Amino acid sequence: MNKAFGIRHEDKYPMERRVALTPAHIQKLIRDQGLKALIQDSPKRIFSNEQFKEAGAEIVEELQEAPVIFGVKEMPVPFFEAGKTYVFFSHVIKGQQYNMPMLRRMMELGCNLIDYEKIEDEMGRRMIFFGRFAGLAGMINTLWTLGLRLHHKGIHTPFLHLKQAKDYASLEEARQAISAVGMEIAEKGLPEELLPFTLGFTGYGNVTNGAREIAALLPVQEIDPAELLSLKDRNALPNNVIFTTVFKEQHLSQPLNPREEFELQDYYQNPQFYRSAFDPYIPQLSVLVNGMYWDTRYPKLITKTHLEQMYFDSEPKLEVIGDITCDINGSIESTVKAAPIEDPIFVYHPFSQEISSGYEGKGMQMMTVDILPSELPKEASEHFSNALLPFVPAIVLADYKQPLEKLSLPGPVRKALILHQGKLTPDYQYIQKYI
Repeated sequence: MNKAFGIRHEDKYPMERRVALTPAHIQKLIRDQGLKALIQDSPKRIFSNEQFKEAGAEIVEELQEAPVIFGVKEMPVPFFEAGKTYVFFSHVIKGQQYNMPMLRRMMELGCNLIDYEKIEDEMGRRMIFFGRFAGLAGMINTLWTLGLRLHHKGIHTPFLHLKQAKDYASLEEARQAISAVGMEIAEKGLPEELLPFTLGFTGYGNVTNGAREIAALLPVQEIDPAELLSLKDRNALPNNVIFTTVFKEQHLSQPLNPREEFELQDYYQNPQFYRSAFDPYIPQLSVLVNGMYWDTRYPKLITKTHLEQMYFDSEPKLEVIGDITCDINGSIESTVKAAPIEDPIFVYHPFSQEISSGYEGKGMQMMTVDILPSELPKEASEHFSNALLPFVPAIVLADYKQPLEKLSLPGPVRKALILHQGKLTPDYQYIQKYI
């Protein structure tokens, strides 16, 4: 019976510092389960080699001795070895073309693939995720970007005091900084030309909840989308309140047939019969934070054509879009690239459809980092590792040479088994058409 597993060094992004399992949990697995942990040498991981050695792990250059390997992000095609089991965010379940060569190679080598994204409970809810930390870091970055953008326009606000999430020593330090900004806004208010200052969120899952957790450190007042549309018509709006709105599916889309009512389940099952209903809200927003699930079946929120019209008419109220979901050319078409942590923001110029790094120039200010949790690597890794820990012994000890029906894995992990012995499992046969 195998008892060895490996932790891979993350190399997809220069600033990817997360790890799937922390030293404290490695120590517990060695002590309580008798497992052997092989940790691939990494000079940048948030937890040092020395911390893993003190936990009882072995630091290695390569992971040939590990039949089961845990990672975070996608692994390069040459890394895979025949018959091994890999556990990571594979990003293949939507048929993502950029990862089909990786999946094809794993199939050729007879590998097993377990994807964290599909480890779900009996209600279909994800059990292991970084989503909340994407929301936390994404909101910090969006507010930091807002301060820079407004300052460039000659509008000074307390948001200029903020830093990028990665530049705080901890999440708690970032919270304190944002709370201080909130106190300054409450006491002194925001400039008249920004009023009413409005902040919109799409979605209501872990990502958006994380973003709202940060926004709640500011003097916010939540209103529903209908109130947002009439907010500008109110008299004597306070300058020390940020109005927040959460948009759900019924606010974002409507049936093509105007006589029909919005029905959530029908929308999920037949999105082709719906169109975007978001246009009326866009002119009322100061900041938009996009944290919803989206794929190509669903209507888009903001198109390039819409942005061109916005800037043709006048300078829009909308200052910054924090696209935490980071679907390229997706629900927000000005998300034309996934920005790296070291160059996290850009301006999308609607007439040329080109971008420029930073916060200067006419156009839509974008924040589109796609590995946001890595800006809070310690807290994100600890949270993730805590959720993953109960499943690790079963994943490591399983005999993957057994037929699929005899393979002993917990139900949530079995749901996430995309490849077994190099073959797509029944729930994932649909991916074949993308390969």
